[in-house]
Amino acid sequence: MKQPPPAFAVAPSAPSSWASSKPPLLRFLDRCHADFSKEAGGAVADYIPELGKADPAHFGISLATLDGHVYEAGDTSVPFTIQSMSKPFVFALALDTLGAARVESVIGVEPSGDPFNSIRLNAENHPFNPMVNAGAITCSSLIREAKGDGAFEYIRQALGRFAGRDLAVDEAVFASESVSGDRNRAIAYLLRTSHVINQDVGAVLETYFRQCAVLVTARDIAVMAATLANRGVNPVTGEQVMTPYAISRTLSVMTSSGMYDYAGEWIYRVGIPAKSGVGGGILAALPARLGLGSYSPKLDGHGNSVRGIKVCEALSQHYDLHMLNRSDDARTSIIADYDIGKNPSRRDRRPLERNILAAHHRDVRVIELVGTLSFSNVDYVSRQLAAKPRPQFVIFDLHRVTSMTRAGARLVAEEFRELSVHGVTVILSGIKRDSRDWKMIGEWTGELSNVRDFFLLDAAIEWAEDQVVYRHGGAIDFHEITELSEQALLAGLTPEELTDLASIASVRTYQPGEKIVTTGSPATSLYFLRSGAVHVTLSDGIRLATLTAGMAFGEMALLETHRSADVLADLSATAYEIALRDFERFRKQHPRASERIMRNLAQLLADRLIVANTRVDLLTAH
Repeated sequence: MKQPPPAFAVAPSAPSSWASSKPPLLRFLDRCHADFSKEAGGAVADYIPELGKADPAHFGISLATLDGHVYEAGDTSVPFTIQSMSKPFVFALALDTLGAARVESVIGVEPSGDPFNSIRLNAENHPFNPMVNAGAITCSSLIREAKGDGAFEYIRQALGRFAGRDLAVDEAVFASESVSGDRNRAIAYLLRTSHVINQDVGAVLETYFRQCAVLVTARDIAVMAATLANRGVNPVTGEQVMTPYAISRTLSVMTSSGMYDYAGEWIYRVGIPAKSGVGGGILAALPARLGLGSYSPKLDGHGNSVRGIKVCEALSQHYDLHMLNRSDDARTSIIADYDIGKNPSRRDRRPLERNILAAHHRDVRVIELVGTLSFSNVDYVSRQLAAKPRPQFVIFDLHRVTSMTRAGARLVAEEFRELSVHGVTVILSGIKRDSRDWKMIGEWTGELSNVRDFFLLDAAIEWAEDQVVYRHGGAIDFHEITELSEQALLAGLTPEELTDLASIASVRTYQPGEKIVTTGSPATSLYFLRSGAVHVTLSDGIRLATLTAGMAFGEMALLETHRSADVLADLSATAYEIALRDFERFRKQHPRASERIMRNLAQLLADRLIVANTRVDLLTAH
């Protein structure tokens, strides 16, 4: 048995504009195309004379995802005849048209171990399976049984629905196949003698030869394969082309017999249901993941494209896509995607910081992920990221991610490397450094200098905001002292009113981590932070806000009798504390100031509600 091909690393592309950068998967296909274009082995099929005219240099690779995106590398628009790659689609069509019982009464589903054009039937005098010529000719006969002279047009239209466009016929190849098709005639007459087909052999073969002469491109067969992988729904058009029953049975036979007498080694080495054609095409359909189409006309001794085989082997090995080595499932992966203008951190900031962040809010992009980070989900995320202007910081929140496949982890790592090339800092939240997922990502990222991590999403956003403030001339000084005149809650008070308020205030000092306010305790004081920072949390530790000098806390004592949250000092902090009973006397002495303070409080509460509603909108939008 052959040794597997060596894996190769996908080198990051040279720095370029963000708009021209490529997703990791496309760069992988480009690398496959560049490497395997050098492969000179094999020969163009010439037993059908017209096929011998194919240009051996042509080589195209296309990959279609289940959300309808198609990657292309090389000669993906060059037309060639579908040949035996039509077999799985016509088998599925026969199952849906005539029913499984009728089809299975004349066609087996066991691998034959013989070449595709073997003139041999199984012990019941039936074709071994629908992927060899005997089985495919029988499928064409079954379609003629149901549709008469309209059989080929019925098949052509079905193939077009799989491809998502109308497909033509290469009349020259059809004529060449008709003239040189004596072996298929022998197979057809054997089937007639064995009572497998009961129609005119010439009419059946005309349908079959025309079916094989339908023109496709590498892009077409990638979409067709993706339709098989997507339970019969064309991911580009959204049409349900065939029933899931017909698709699952077709994929089953492709798995065991799609590559003829190479099928066993194929499923062992590559592990993706596939079908080849002597025109030089190979299609591979990985259920719930992707469809691959390749075209290169030089074939090996089994009748399979030499370069196409190498592409499939490389894709499967590099991203660990063997169908029997899967643990993930495909689900919508992005629950929210926003910048800090729509959802800033819970840290209340001073005017200068707010102005900087408002002007540069697109510098920080946050993508919250959910479910399984599989190969296809990460690919989708990478394309969504590249679809908008490049930020300086990207935060990936993983706290809702339930699992990560090795293929997904590798694609994540390759995306991080691409972001590094463009000077983008990656910040992870919701993942612990001792977790399995972190270690998987680390296998391929190594010690990238552009990756940071914070377990809490809010801490990650806050750190990124700080960097934006620093980069644009701002400063964050926790030791700066602020006076009552700089407090937002006291905005609009006169100097005399502020002086009277200061006379009833006491300056308190708190050490890092010291609890200042406790949930459930009586609300007896107001606090105005002079220096340092405090954070407001629920009793279970969830942070509601981070406050810095110039901001008030405990202000809800004006509306409620008991504390609804804890307040702890983040750093060494000082604050003005005013007893609530003294504050009430101040309000009676200064009714204008009292009215102003309550208006300011209403505005602060309204601002918090707007932020909360924006957060809800971001989550429900996805």
